[in-house]
Amino acid sequence: MFATTLIAVTMQPPQNPGSPYPPPFGQAPQPNWFRRASPGRRAAVILGSVTLSILLLCCAGTAIVSALTGEGDQARPGTAAEPPPQQPILAAPGEPTEEAPVQEESPLAEPSSAVPSPADAVAAPVVQVTTVTEQAAIRYSERTVKDSSLTAGKRVVRTKGVNGVRTLTYEVTTTDGVRTAKKLVKSAVTKQPVTQVVAVGTKKPTSSKCDPNYSGCVPIASDVDCAGGSGNGPAYVSGPIRVIGNDIYDLDRDGDGIACD
Repeated sequence: MFATTLIAVTMQPPQNPGSPYPPPFGQAPQPNWFRRASPGRRAAVILGSVTLSILLLCCAGTAIVSALTGEGDQARPGTAAEPPPQQPILAAPGEPTEEAPVQEESPLAEPSSAVPSPADAVAAPVVQVTTVTEQAAIRYSERTVKDSSLTAGKRVVRTKGVNGVRTLTYEVTTTDGVRTAKKLVKSAVTKQPVTQVVAVGTKKPTSSKCDPNYSGCVPIASDVDCAGGSGNGPAYVSGPIRVIGNDIYDLDRDGDGIACD
């Protein structure tokens, strides 16, 4: 009932007594301060009054309940009571006492001093570097020259070509017996090639009865011998005659290129 009365009193806005005399005739009475306040201010005043009333009710109710139940002298819930201190138990005279077993310290294990065997160790790869020499052929070149003493289109080798030799030096790397690298470190020509010279005839063929293998007129016959020799013909020729082709009549017996000399 006290709380209800307090709320009712708090909710009532304060009255403005104003003037004790009635307002003059024809003049409207002035409103009090609560009515003149804005709606937001009115709501704030009402909310504050309600909050203050609730706080007062809570404080009064708590004090009354505590006085009736007497919970203030009791221990708070959730707090465990401390157990009484334990007294040491003394052994009676003549009774054996139990002693805690003493743990023996185990000796520390000594570090192993065993040396790993060679079979357990990983073998390092064996790397070897050697020098290897190789030879390569150098192909000879060919050069042609014109020869007016030869029949046109005829080819005669004047100088035979010979291949040259190039020496190559390599650096070879092997790992565990397997070749893993090969590097050229030197290249040198140890033998120069010889150029082959070929003579090509440019002489136009003639309708004469002279054999084109000889410089000078050697008759074309089944056989030709040197005049004044032991040959039996049937044709003879007087020298000297230069052999420019094949000595088909065997006139150059000493092989110096001059027949019947």
